[in-house]
Amino acid sequence: MSDRNYPDRPYVGVGVVVLHADQVLLVRRGKPPRAGAWSIPGGAQNVGETVRDAAKREVFEETGVEVELFDLLDVVDTIRHDGEGRVQFHFTLVDFLGEWRSGALLAGDDAADCRWVPLGDIERYGMWNETERMIRLAVSRLALRLGGS
Repeated sequence: MSDRNYPDRPYVGVGVVVLHADQVLLVRRGKPPRAGAWSIPGGAQNVGETVRDAAKREVFEETGVEVELFDLLDVVDTIRHDGEGRVQFHFTLVDFLGEWRSGALLAGDDAADCRWVPLGDIERYGMWNETERMIRLAVSRLALRLGGS
């Protein structure tokens, strides 16, 4: 994996809001950017890999869980500048709604920890506002899929 500081192009990242029994799957990031922060599982897309395949692979590598992907939730650009105004990080993040299908949690790859969190408790994890927005969007999309309100 190449150094993604001061890139000459954006990097594509994938994320999955994995829902199961009124809980969401969260990982504690083990690497920059946002090392130590809680987020949804995800990571970089590899050359020759579809975004959907990348999303499923990243969830499995970080958590040991297999998921079924449903809707594309949104695409978010995250761009961080350094003190001199140069672009230090630039990621285009493609986030999906997914549901747990199998597997027991086991933090792996670049995740320092992973856990199922009740949906009512997500604010306690101090996540990036876009991550919280994706979780809320996923919950509403799943409710629509299931015919709820």
